[in-house]
Parts: sequence; C-alpha cells; structure tokens
Amino acid sequence: MKDRSMVPVFYNSDAEITKNVIKACYEGGVRLFEFTNRGDFAAEVFVTVIKWAAKECPEMILGAGTVIDAPTAALYIQYGANFIVGPYTNPEVAKVCNRHGVPYVPGCGTVTEIGDAEELGCDVCKIFPAGCVGGPAFVKNIAAPLPWAMIMATGAVEPTEENLSGWFKAGVFAVGMGSKLFPKEDIASGDWQAITDRCKFAFGIIEANRK
Repeated sequence: MKDRSMVPVFYNSDAEITKNVIKACYEGGVRLFEFTNRGDFAAEVFVTVIKWAAKECPEMILGAGTVIDAPTAALYIQYGANFIVGPYTNPEVAKVCNRHGVPYVPGCGTVTEIGDAEELGCDVCKIFPAGCVGGPAFVKNIAAPLPWAMIMATGAVEPTEENLSGWFKAGVFAVGMGSKLFPKEDIASGDWQAITDRCKFAFGIIEANRK
C-alpha cells in the first residue's frame, strides 16, 4: 500500500467481469485490490477470483472489503484474503485479523475513532466517507496531533489531477477508489483498456504528488 498508494474497490456478482477488471487494473500497475462483500454469494465469487488471480496476476494482493463482523472476516481470511477492510471499526474483527496476522483497515470518521482503531492494532485507518468527514482538509488538520497516522481516503476520490493531488498534498497514505475508476459504461461495454489507462493516469498523478 505504501508503494502503490491506490486500492481499487470493486464488486460484481459475475466472476468473469471481476476477473477482467482485476486484470485491467493489474496491467495498469495496481498491486492491491479490494473485493467488496456486497452481494449474495459474494464469497463464492471471491474464491473463484482469488484462485484465478494467483496464476494470472501473481503479484496482486487481494483483500475483502465491506466486512462488518468477525465471522465474515474469518470466512474471507479462510478463503485467502490478504487484508480486511470495513466501513467502520469493529473490535471483534480486529481480534480475528490480529490472530491471523492479516491487516485490518477500518473505517473512521473522527480523530477519536482513528485513535481507537490504532489502539486495536490497525496500522492504516480508512476515513470514510472521506468527502463527508471533511475531505483533504480533515487529513491535513489531523497531521499535527497525529503525525504517525496512516490514512487511506475512500469515498469522493476520483482519478483526476485536481482530486488526487488534493488528497496526496494533504498527506494521505493511500486512497481507495471505486465507481470513478470503473464507470458503468466501461463495464457494460467491456472496455478493459480504458480501466487500464485510467489506472496508469492515476498512478502518474499520485507519484507526482506523494509526500
């Protein structure tokens, strides 16, 4: 995450579409990918995809997102998830992840929540929804009291010069990016090259603005 600083966030009930999206991101330089647990039988799609990715995208680190309870975290860890992400902080999820040595990136919306997550052993905290909790200004302002905090912004992140430069100049550790990286029209038309190009463009901006 430190090296790449961008984590695509994606879910689709079709394993083949998910494979194509992961491959497109991989060719665009992505090495961490968050598959979100947001639909019926999502875990079955994840199992199919992670087995495929081990051969087709060997450097890709796949994690599971939208994990809100410990049993779900344990399930995805059993299926090979390399990291767990949640929309909010759940101490029981932290315990499960810590037992297995799997990073847990919980959602936080205040300085107190970030502090609580760090006490649970979370190295990286996700501010979410990032655009609603204060945007880049929030990240910049917490750097003074919490200079050690490693913040991943998710929500209101877009693959544009203005947006990404704003986040990284403010001091984010990484960003999570979903629908703006995968427009519905690209998914519908199977324009995987557009996704690859968008990833490359985003990485160029990130590299130019990382502190």
